[in-house]
Amino acid sequence: MNKVVLITGASSGIGKVTSEFLSQKGYKVYGTCRSPKQKGQSFTLLQLDLNNLKTIETAVKTIIEKEGRIDILVNNAGIGITGPIEETPTNEMRKAFDTNFFGTIDVIKSVLPQMRKQNSGLIINVTSIAGYMGLPFRGIYSAAKSALEITTEALRMEVKNFGIEITNVAPGDFATNIAAGRYHTPIYENSVYKENYKKNLEVMDIHVEKGSDPVEMAKKVYKIIQNPKPKIHYKVGGFLDTVSIILKRILPDKVYEKMMMNYYKL
Repeated sequence: MNKVVLITGASSGIGKVTSEFLSQKGYKVYGTCRSPKQKGQSFTLLQLDLNNLKTIETAVKTIIEKEGRIDILVNNAGIGITGPIEETPTNEMRKAFDTNFFGTIDVIKSVLPQMRKQNSGLIINVTSIAGYMGLPFRGIYSAAKSALEITTEALRMEVKNFGIEITNVAPGDFATNIAAGRYHTPIYENSVYKENYKKNLEVMDIHVEKGSDPVEMAKKVYKIIQNPKPKIHYKVGGFLDTVSIILKRILPDKVYEKMMMNYYKL
């Protein structure tokens, strides 16, 4: 029996590449996005908006009606947000959390009853290396991804008795179009953060442009699926992505902070 996979945010980037990869491996893949257009994909695209609970419930119901089960959920959809915290509108911060955290939780809550009924299931939450540290001018994004990492730890213990496994996979910088969908707080002419923020936006864009091939994430997701007892946390990225987490763990807080400030030229 081909396992049924639901992948959110599958119209581009990591979500699309992972959907295509798993489909080629024989999985029955349903991808989602806010405005689906079937353009020769090897998987089915469904409409799902993380900020609209009805669309989440409809997509999940559609898959269950067609397939009778959902074996794997990959929570990949999300949005970026940048800016000095002082100057970023609070309503934009809430939107980022509504999508990256609460919307993702709503998808999980929608599939859990079916997975419980099956007494089996795997949920993979795509978080971020940024969730392991507070990054300047990306603090809200870091916070939302960190919240999902920690919530996953709690949820794993709550559902383990039902035969359901939950894990995180945190990517570093990948060559995708994520920058195009970010909310960027404007660079205000009279801002005290103007020069530092502008420099850091340029650094962020360079990191994405020179990022890893999204197929590396697809391969990692596939490997996790093959493991009947996945780990709690996985990380995928280049040398700087992974070593930054190690250094944060072993260095004194202020030493690490100074290192980060030097790296970001603050």
